[in-house]
Amino acid sequence: MTQSSKAAKSIFIMIIFGIGSKLLGFIREMLIAAKFGSGVETDTFFIALAATSLFTSIFTQSLNTTMIPIMSDVEKNEGKEGKKHHANNLLNIVFIISLVVVILGWIFSPQIIRLLAHGFEGEQFKLAITMMRIGMPVVIFAGVVGIYRGYLQSESMFIESSATQFPLNFTYIFFLIFLSSFFGIKGLMVTSVLAVFSQILIQIPGIRKTGYRYEFRIDFKDPYIEKILYLVLPVLVSVAVNDLNKIVDRSLASTLVTGSISALNYSARLNSLVLAVFITAIATVLFPMLSKEAVRDTYDSFKKLIRNGVNIILIITIPATIGMIILTEPIVKLTFERGAFDSIATQMTSQALVFYTLGLVGMALRTFTERAYYSLQDTKTPMINGFIAVGLNVVLNFILIGPMEHRGLALATAISTTVTTGYLFYGLRKKIGPLGISTVLRCGVKSLASSVIMGAIVYFTYYSLIENFIGNTILGLAILLLSVGLGALVYLTILYLLKVDEMTWFINLLKKKLGKRTD
Repeated sequence: MTQSSKAAKSIFIMIIFGIGSKLLGFIREMLIAAKFGSGVETDTFFIALAATSLFTSIFTQSLNTTMIPIMSDVEKNEGKEGKKHHANNLLNIVFIISLVVVILGWIFSPQIIRLLAHGFEGEQFKLAITMMRIGMPVVIFAGVVGIYRGYLQSESMFIESSATQFPLNFTYIFFLIFLSSFFGIKGLMVTSVLAVFSQILIQIPGIRKTGYRYEFRIDFKDPYIEKILYLVLPVLVSVAVNDLNKIVDRSLASTLVTGSISALNYSARLNSLVLAVFITAIATVLFPMLSKEAVRDTYDSFKKLIRNGVNIILIITIPATIGMIILTEPIVKLTFERGAFDSIATQMTSQALVFYTLGLVGMALRTFTERAYYSLQDTKTPMINGFIAVGLNVVLNFILIGPMEHRGLALATAISTTVTTGYLFYGLRKKIGPLGISTVLRCGVKSLASSVIMGAIVYFTYYSLIENFIGNTILGLAILLLSVGLGALVYLTILYLLKVDEMTWFINLLKKKLGKRTD
């Protein structure tokens, strides 16, 4: 099997797992919305969750990003056994660090909550502190998840990244169905900790399959660990800065009408569907390939991988952007509007989702482009770019929050992400030379033209049919899925007719696979 075929197979499997886990994630969000609505309790929960997520994302995202190239070096120089020893050393060191972080989080939780939600007062402020302290142990489990994920991906085992969302979502869903009435919003915070712990359990079979076994070993002078910690620092800052954008948005939203924080959270979750299912799979599988090509004498193959990755991302995100804007309100309504989540919450969430979606292409390209920098062992440029993004986001927040309220916060994020992603591409071109932007532009124009036709068909199909079935949730969902499916079929057909290289390659690969099965 060729490298491209293996990559395509891994991406396809991850997408299937991603779709399944995201469907469960939507059930989780629907249950949270139905059980707790969009008000004071959920605003408080999402702020406390954002506080703990600030630390957990740092561990899960940054550790596996920096581990992959370093573990490859270890395996090359010391073999599999050396790789296991250094991985165990890193695991024990990160456990100590995460334990210190948990203690500091407990101590400084009032100051952190005040920073994240300066609009909270009285009982809501106290509740947010309590819930943050309940959730802080999640940092320890997130450290283990991050290291095991990095180790597995260094072994070219990618499915775990998507599969771990299954136990996480099942843990939430079990609590929300059977226990939420007894333990309330604080119980939901405890569940967030247990959900991350459950991810470790599903990693264990894959880890054991690699031959890895845990051993207690701590050596702070380990040169490979020192290199990981050196590279990880800018990534830590970069991840923290990216999360800071969300924190700034929610902090300012805490000064607006009740439900603004929840509206931003629910809309961001919907907007991240494409990123989490498709773009993460592409970036995860291509990252080790980029790392191998980055050390060659020329960057020709490296650039080709970048062009292919960018083109695939454009093919996915451009139609997703147009489709989400057209179907924003029915998507939110069908997903969340039940129980305590009323029509006002639907309206607020839909408004935020439209403006978040405008930045979808930029967000997706940013995820992939940062991996290109990391494969070149340049972790500083994404960090600096992240600071610029936060600065621009804050400025735009203060400009737009007055006339647009929570919608302005979503639009500010979309603009700042798109602008700074363009700057990342400019920096990459300066670093390695011309990237073949003309090829990317041709693909983008073809995708946009196909998406406009697709959007028109989806719009007229959905809104002409739904008029006869207003109020019927089941038929409404069926019409939505029919419209999306028809639009996707039209879009892919037009891409193939326009001879988009990536589409032609995929069709040929599919024909080859089907041909083998029929032989």
